[in-house]
Amino acid sequence: MLTDVLTGWTAETLGGLTLLAGAAAWGWLGRRRNQAEPGSAPAIAADEAGAAVRPVRTYTLLGARAADGQPVHLPSSRPAGIRVTWAGPAGKTEQFELTDAALPDGTYAAERVSAYPERGAL
Repeated sequence: MLTDVLTGWTAETLGGLTLLAGAAAWGWLGRRRNQAEPGSAPAIAADEAGAAVRPVRTYTLLGARAADGQPVHLPSSRPAGIRVTWAGPAGKTEQFELTDAALPDGTYAAERVSAYPERGAL
């Protein structure tokens, strides 16, 4: 009697654990298949005329502060690798390069490049 109970319990438990492991593996594979590859370019949509339209990203200009002391955010549809010029509150212009690096606040990083010397200047 006890052997029958233990045998039935073991078979049901192992069967349930097998189904649970299979469902977890299925979900993990589905998430992995649907993730974008790191460093991949953002999706480019097309408008009614068929012209390519890049999504607008918000970039945080690293190391730059507005007149009120807040970080500077720049919306742009330009791709990563493009350099933009920003005129600060004191009138000083600086160059920033747009990157694909996502920040914790959901914006993308724009790295200051005017702080580095040009390659030919060394």
